[in-house]
Amino acid sequence: MAKKKKQGKKLKKSLAHILRKVFSEHPESSFTHKQVCTLLDIKEKGHRKLTFTVLEDLVRSNFLVSRGHGVYQLNASSAFIEGFLQLTTRGSGFVIPDNEDQKDIFIPPHAIHQSLDGDRVRVQITKKGKNRNEGEIVEVIDRERSQFVGVIEVHEKYAFLIPDNSRVGTDVFIPKEKLKGAKNKDKVLVQITSWPKSAESPYGEVLEVLGSTSTNDIEMISILVNQGIVYTFPEEVMSEAEQVENVLDQSEIKKRKDLRSITTFTIDPEDAKDFDDALSFERIDDNKIRIGVHIADVSHYVTMGSAMDKEALKRSNSVYLADRVVPMLPEQLSNIACSLRPNEDKYTFSAMFDMDENGKVSNRWFGKTVIHSDRRFTYEDAQEIIEGKDGDYKAEILVLDKIAKILRKNRLEKGAMNIESEEVRFRFDETGHPSELMIKRSKDAHKLIEEFMLLANREVAGYITRRSSKQNNIPFVYRCHDDPDPEKLGMFNLFINKFGYSVDVTDPKNVSKNINRLLGEIKGSAEYSIIQNMAIRSMSKASYETDNIGHYGLSFDNYTHFTSPIRRYADLLVHRILFNELNQSDKRLYKDGLSDICKKISRMERKAIEAERESTKYFQALFVIDQIGHEFGGFVSGIAEFGIFVKMQENQCEGMIPLNQIPGDRFYFDADKFAVIGSKTKKEYNIGDQVRVRIYEVSTRKRQIDLEILED
Repeated sequence: MAKKKKQGKKLKKSLAHILRKVFSEHPESSFTHKQVCTLLDIKEKGHRKLTFTVLEDLVRSNFLVSRGHGVYQLNASSAFIEGFLQLTTRGSGFVIPDNEDQKDIFIPPHAIHQSLDGDRVRVQITKKGKNRNEGEIVEVIDRERSQFVGVIEVHEKYAFLIPDNSRVGTDVFIPKEKLKGAKNKDKVLVQITSWPKSAESPYGEVLEVLGSTSTNDIEMISILVNQGIVYTFPEEVMSEAEQVENVLDQSEIKKRKDLRSITTFTIDPEDAKDFDDALSFERIDDNKIRIGVHIADVSHYVTMGSAMDKEALKRSNSVYLADRVVPMLPEQLSNIACSLRPNEDKYTFSAMFDMDENGKVSNRWFGKTVIHSDRRFTYEDAQEIIEGKDGDYKAEILVLDKIAKILRKNRLEKGAMNIESEEVRFRFDETGHPSELMIKRSKDAHKLIEEFMLLANREVAGYITRRSSKQNNIPFVYRCHDDPDPEKLGMFNLFINKFGYSVDVTDPKNVSKNINRLLGEIKGSAEYSIIQNMAIRSMSKASYETDNIGHYGLSFDNYTHFTSPIRRYADLLVHRILFNELNQSDKRLYKDGLSDICKKISRMERKAIEAERESTKYFQALFVIDQIGHEFGGFVSGIAEFGIFVKMQENQCEGMIPLNQIPGDRFYFDADKFAVIGSKTKKEYNIGDQVRVRIYEVSTRKRQIDLEILED
């Protein structure tokens, strides 16, 4: 009896979803109950009765309106919104609307239907709330990804894929004949082939058996696939890349400004292979210097509409996992033809500036060039010269460093955020196991390169903006950063109050200056890093836009990305548009489709960041897997409804303690105080608190380190 009741509920739910889709696709049409049954080929008496019940339910929920005599039509006031679905590990989700002015829409588990994490969907608002609206998905517009990695569970007549990413939202049913030799508990790559309307789970087939035991390679593939990131190049793309020659054509060189005799060098990380920017230095007279920012001319090789171009857009950016790079372009371009390697002639797109030693620009020039890099510096090489060591091009590097420091000082005085970057890096042994974890911090050599890249990006955006105001609007890709959300700033103030600090966040124009002042005062303190991270989290996220709103974090009115076309599709777009405008072309590139491209590359950028974070978590778990039972000092680095996060100071890894496993009391999360509090003892755990913990479980599959807190 219970089984029959459950099946009835399932049928009713499925029927409601189908009816929503039918009426959504025919918003101007009205249907009788009989017409609906005919349309859906519903003949059985019980099912026809159920259809009438569901139609009446949809009227009561305001999705449909009754026109009398059993005639139904879509409610014209029903709000339909399109956006991307983000599922949570609890089975519910949020739709992020295409229109950024609209708030995210909460989707309860029963209203997700046959949608997957990352799908572009159409939503009907079913409940309006004070803080958020609730909705139901009526249509999947675009299935963003259909491949998933996970563990296969083989039964007698069928199998299921349990995806590694718990936010996928469903298991995948695999018919026995589609296993491709996979055995129980194997890690596999699966493609979804269909999702019947009556089925709870989609159907799929095994594309590749990855192995029965976990390896770094398998786990990295899992991270990439479950973020919808392609990790291999199609044959067509590889074939096209192989046609690219590394020898420059003399006829092409004649079309460009030849800068091969000018002192030029690169400064990059020690392990870099794709050198996409170089600096040149030339003294014009005693008071003036010509500095060139030279960027690999990817647009010369990757033409619009080519196989490489389509693939680059699909990827949108290179992905930098903890132990490898998944490039946007094939290696023939990224590491060879377009890489500005030392002692090789290369095609470049350059931004050149005449300036004095105080960084004041008196003249600027943009155009296609050919250069010859005289020297490849690592950041460490350049830093040693800045700190006083003798070396090649010492005089040039010291002048560039002096100018960079002035440019940075000017930016900060105008209100740019003063963020000192911290990056988790691993050193790996010959087997690929992480043998050392390091925190890389920006030094003067990093900031030198950063300031000249910022200068080029800002000047290119300024040139297009000025030209656009005279020549009608030029479709362009701006890198934008909106003003911070007052609510998030309020949370930031609440957070730093726990350390005895506060900042004035009432005036948006001075927020960044006030935060900079605080960070300057507490630099070197134990809480500096955690407060800086919270300051970053209180800011808006940067994105690519066609409507220029400026860049709050950098305090620039005009900003774009011009300096990394090897690894970012946005920069490739900017190169093409800039070259088109420099040639005074009447033709406008990317007329109507640029806004959609900006949304895509912004979305793919967030996926890349998420993949990079997940790879770091995986290797952190692998790094401490042999330290189970060991005790460490640490501090509370995060607080959530389900637990507290602790960063261990000795190994710099972060683990989590569930609230129900904190000893001594029953603890709960207090949102107003942003603290974890004991019900009886009133003992509090706040971010920044010093604690002592023990590692009791590590899961590389879950990318998780479980800790237990030791009582005082």
